[in-house]
Amino acid sequence: MMKGGLYGLRARELAMVTIVLMCTTFLIWAWEKTPLLTAFMPPQTHLQLTPDVIVNKPVAGVVFSESQIIVGKDVSSFPEKLTENDEELNLDLADPENSVQSSPTRQEINSDLLTTTDQNGEIRTNVSEEEEEAKDKQIQEAEKKGGVEGPTSPTEVEGKHLKMVDQNSKQVGPILDMVTRTGSPSSSSVVGGKDDRNLTILKENQACNYAKGKWVPDNNRPLYSGFDCKQWLSGMWACRLTQRTDFAYEKLRWQPKYCQMEEFEGSKFLRKMQGKTLAFVGDSLGRQQYQSLMCMITGGKERHDVIDVGNEYGIIQARGNARPNGWAYRFPSTNTTILYYWSASLCDVEPIDKTNPTTDYAMHLDRPPAFLRQFLHKFDVLVLNTGHHWNRGKLIANKWVMYVGGVPNTNKDLAMIWKAKNLTVYSIVDWVNSQLPKYPGLKAFYRTISPRHFVGGDWNTGGSCDKTTPMSVGIEVLQDKSSDESAAGAVKGTGVKLLDITALSQLRDEGHISRFSQSARSGVQDCLHWCLPGVPDTWNEILFAQI
Repeated sequence: MMKGGLYGLRARELAMVTIVLMCTTFLIWAWEKTPLLTAFMPPQTHLQLTPDVIVNKPVAGVVFSESQIIVGKDVSSFPEKLTENDEELNLDLADPENSVQSSPTRQEINSDLLTTTDQNGEIRTNVSEEEEEAKDKQIQEAEKKGGVEGPTSPTEVEGKHLKMVDQNSKQVGPILDMVTRTGSPSSSSVVGGKDDRNLTILKENQACNYAKGKWVPDNNRPLYSGFDCKQWLSGMWACRLTQRTDFAYEKLRWQPKYCQMEEFEGSKFLRKMQGKTLAFVGDSLGRQQYQSLMCMITGGKERHDVIDVGNEYGIIQARGNARPNGWAYRFPSTNTTILYYWSASLCDVEPIDKTNPTTDYAMHLDRPPAFLRQFLHKFDVLVLNTGHHWNRGKLIANKWVMYVGGVPNTNKDLAMIWKAKNLTVYSIVDWVNSQLPKYPGLKAFYRTISPRHFVGGDWNTGGSCDKTTPMSVGIEVLQDKSSDESAAGAVKGTGVKLLDITALSQLRDEGHISRFSQSARSGVQDCLHWCLPGVPDTWNEILFAQI
């Protein structure tokens, strides 16, 4: 009797437990599926981005073709030949024959094959000597009409690009390994803040690749005023003083992909460089970088305490020249010297006949400038660049004659401008590298090419760069190798570091002087030099992070 009652009681309890479990399960399911029930849940908070932050509808998975990535070439001209036209226009142009991957001193210069994409999108290889001569003739004829002070090469027009073909593999080397669009607005940075989503802590002892990253809006930019920095900044590059009315280009900051770049402060820079000298040696793009740094250090404010020490470095303004062959200033509070020396080609250039005022000039491709040989021991940081003066027009106008080994060049291969240029780049990097054991405190950098953005023609054929919205919107640079393969090849295996600014600058087509040059002529735009404040400020931020 008791046993039967006990079993009955347990059966009822089990039934009740089963019913409760079923009801609970049903309620949970209904809570998730029924809108009426979920309405009682607390609302989720969504991040609201201002219009300045939201990327203009980036397309996921879009990869730029090489025909859209146009890599410029950097060049200069020698100090004794500075003319008013150089100062006013200063459009240092590239030559089509201007990029190589391997060293002519440590390795053999790469192949004669120069591959270009023509207007029909077809790849042309094995450029013949006849074509080279015809091309040079066209360049010279164009220069006779438009002058030799500006760009002379039809390269870098939209839809065209240069590729190098390796002599052994015959494989076309890519200009950019990877440039992709981010897939959503969440990849953009909050204005004035940091992008923590894409920022990760580097592993210990792992160097940052500052060339990887993206441009993000930052209301704390620019780092100085284009109105105020008149003590250091050439008026022709201060776009705030021109008729340009859009200045959004000043509000972008470069955000490296896997590391945070140290915030630039003038006082911090001077402390880091206390008792030291930083020298820029190169062409007009190097001069822009120098002027940018002086404005960044001073915040664009006038400084009466800064001392002109140009005489200590033989920096003078020769009779008949539009400007001196450089500048050198010292900040007495920290005994920090910042200087720039004009050496457009990074070659040693000297008159062939010093007694003849109309003499030609020996351009020693394998010899560093006398300035470097004389003053290198006084430098703690050295930044070199060249590129846009390496073209037939510049050589003819400056009466430069190529020399190798102290005698006129007879090597037909080096008669090709791009090979001569690369011999010089490798030679000067090798020379600086050979001096590093003597000066262990010296940090030497070779800055990669600053790209041009002429569209629809060249400097004297209606080429323009009128955009006000950068192509950088929503784009990240993710390549592992530099876009300037010649520069990267030159520094490989040496103690000279690469200041890689090509790909990140390529995305800033809206940042050039454009048609707003103070000396602009009808139909001529400056799509080579940059507005300041602007892109060269970022070059100096990356330099600051590496010294």
